Amino acid sequence: MTTIVALWLPILVAAVLVFIASSIIHMAPLWHKGECPAVPDQDRLLDAMRPFGLKPGEYMLPRAGDMKAMKSPEFIEKLKRGPVVFMTVLPNGPVSMGKALGQWFVYCLIVGFLAAYVASRTLDAGAEYLAVFRIAGTTAFIAYAVALWQQSIWYSRPWSTTLKLTLDGIIYGLITGGAFGWLWPAAA
Repeated sequence: MTTIVALWLPILVAAVLVFIASSIIHMAPLWHKGECPAVPDQDRLLDAMRPFGLKPGEYMLPRAGDMKAMKSPEFIEKLKRGPVVFMTVLPNGPVSMGKALGQWFVYCLIVGFLAAYVASRTLDAGAEYLAVFRIAGTTAFIAYAVALWQQSIWYSRPWSTTLKLTLDGIIYGLITGGAFGWLWPAAA
């Protein structure tokens, strides 16, 4: 086994490289540019919602109070009439990218740490590049992509969006695997 402390450099390098790659992927007009289209007549919808003073958070419409209410004819009629909505409300004002980017970098470090943990428990110092690449890259891919599939399963996120995010996760997994394979400690 390899110690986690010996893997601080691949954890950091992988996080930095994934951060840079994700910035390029999301700022360049690549495969994410058509996501989240505007609703028709968005100004009128925003004007109609504003008086409710929704606080930041996640909401569901319509929403039943309990399982029994979900079966009531009135609730079923609300579902039929629609729209059925899952929505995220952000704080008013300009979107703060600084906080989100800081949290994203911490997340990249955590994914790197988890990849390091799994690889360190299964591989010795001096392990071959491909073995390290496989273990660290697969662990990172799972962390970056697989959990996102639930959004399409349960909340109707378009599968096209989830597949694009999965492609991102493959890229991030490859980067992480490559960084770990490159910087894996030599045998003593």
